[in-house]
Amino acid sequence: MRTIKLTPESQQDILDNLLKRSPNHYGEYESVVAQIITAVRERGDEAVFEYTKEFDKWDINADNIRVTNDEIEEAFAHTEEEFIKVIQRSADNIFDFHRHQMHNSWINTKPDGTILGQKLQPIAVSGVYIPGGKAAYPSSLLMNVVPARVAGVKKIIMVTPAGADGKVNAGTLVAARIAGVDEIYKVGGAQAIAAMAFGTKSIPRVDKITGPGNIFVALAKKACFGYVGIDSIAGPSEILVIADETANPRYVAADLLSQAEHDELASAILITTSEKLAKETAIQIDGFLKELSRASIIRASLDQYGYILLADSLDDAIAAANEIASEHLEILTKNPFEVMTKIENAGAIFLGEYSSEPLGDYYAGPNHILPTNGTAKFFSPLNVDDFLKKTSIISYSKEALQRAHKDIELFAEKEGLTAHANSIRVRFEKESV
Repeated sequence: MRTIKLTPESQQDILDNLLKRSPNHYGEYESVVAQIITAVRERGDEAVFEYTKEFDKWDINADNIRVTNDEIEEAFAHTEEEFIKVIQRSADNIFDFHRHQMHNSWINTKPDGTILGQKLQPIAVSGVYIPGGKAAYPSSLLMNVVPARVAGVKKIIMVTPAGADGKVNAGTLVAARIAGVDEIYKVGGAQAIAAMAFGTKSIPRVDKITGPGNIFVALAKKACFGYVGIDSIAGPSEILVIADETANPRYVAADLLSQAEHDELASAILITTSEKLAKETAIQIDGFLKELSRASIIRASLDQYGYILLADSLDDAIAAANEIASEHLEILTKNPFEVMTKIENAGAIFLGEYSSEPLGDYYAGPNHILPTNGTAKFFSPLNVDDFLKKTSIISYSKEALQRAHKDIELFAEKEGLTAHANSIRVRFEKESV
């Protein structure tokens, strides 16, 4: 993990390097994904079964594609009771946080008969993709499903790849039952996204697709956007830590590595005003790498996208953090809440030495589906609003429209839309005679 002086030039070099990881650079795989989507649109289940047999190596068909209640009960039987309780507590925390995001429909009336408002309604059917195979993420399932439930979504469909034995990870099934998933299908990859986007005989069409996945899943979501809604095109995980001389280097090192272990494209950055902390953190990182099971992945991540940046001042560190706009931002300084007030761009902010990033991943309640690759400048974490539709309500009385009709007609005529103007004018044509 290289240590660099923070300057405008080094900051720009780092930004350029991080942007290489953007999903917008996955173009070489787009043609393959397009072929899969076209096949599923044209041949439905037949194509889904073929791709699943090819990629996941098990004999899928219409009779075994859907997870049964017996399979879910078996998953509970094979899952530690304490882990089930932890999943439930995590789900409760996520529910409690997201219920505060709910809004109400509203109506505003004026004495002249103007009625304006907004009607909020949940989408009807939500689809969630959850990775499977070697990696299983019950936590991501909770983060995608619980906000949809809070929003009032009536039906939640889940797809997740099964192993070669046709079985789905037990923890995933337990989390699905606790969160309130209605139907689960044993399909993964781009074919699963296409099936939810367009519907097949076995898998119903959904209105919106959320959830993480590999490059093929990300590109499939991107390609299907417009036919269905999506949450985002997520890039590799990233963490940025702002720390001063009061920070514990062992904690800082551990937190940086917690994200670097995701994959070789993950990014871990420390910005500090303390040269002593920088050196001690590097030593702690070397020590942890001798102990951690995913050390080879971590080393590859740190070699490519890991930085320790030495800043002249805390204000310089904050400015750099705002420019990088990291997915996860930890503030380990003497006055973390004061620093937090100056942060403009971050997916999630963690304050103080006992608020390490995995707290947000698994348990605290705020969503861990976060904007990556600098998109925190204009995107937000997954939230209840992602599962709500907002419909505008407009009602004018004759008196209210009469006061405004000449303004509207003039506006329409200036845009060359005479039929627009006429639609208003006809309502008062007798009065102008």
